[in-house]
Amino acid sequence: MSTTTESVDLVGDEAAANFARAALFAALVGAFGFVSFPIPVTSVPVTLQVLGVFLAGIMLGPVWGGASLVLYLAAGAVGAPVFSGGSAGVGVLLGATGGYLWSYPIAAALVGGVVHRGAELRDLGDVGIPTFVGAMTLGTLVIYALGIVGLMVVLDYGVAKAFLQGAAPFIPAEAIKMAAAIGIVRSDSVTAA
Repeated sequence: MSTTTESVDLVGDEAAANFARAALFAALVGAFGFVSFPIPVTSVPVTLQVLGVFLAGIMLGPVWGGASLVLYLAAGAVGAPVFSGGSAGVGVLLGATGGYLWSYPIAAALVGGVVHRGAELRDLGDVGIPTFVGAMTLGTLVIYALGIVGLMVVLDYGVAKAFLQGAAPFIPAEAIKMAAAIGIVRSDSVTAA
């Protein structure tokens, strides 16, 4: 008696590839957390993580860009040292910088949605620099807004103090990260052509 079996794909190739890309960007954001240095006027460090958030949204789009940052948060929550300076755990998500961290999936999805004009990915070579800048500016506003709320809740700061400690000192760094993201995306588009 002969029995034949056929291979069954439990997950399609495209979904597996997208998940792998999302995991890669989650790891990239975690690695960027190790590039961290304090600013004397605030307890919030400068990291390259926001650059990773921008790139996840731009390269993966709103769905998988947001998913990659959910993976990042989950990895950090269970103890992977992916948060600023190699920190980890649920305590970090509930701490003074938790608002910034919770904003990352939302910001990546927003950046991706603006750049790609919806859920479907489009050719990044067709995206103008003003669109990139606008998308990343909106993403930055989301990050700052939730970060400021986190500082207000956890450290009992007023709005002005939370803004001065949690947003104002970082504006020049965010502009540099935006320029870096555009340079990375444009160099990729040039290389692919």
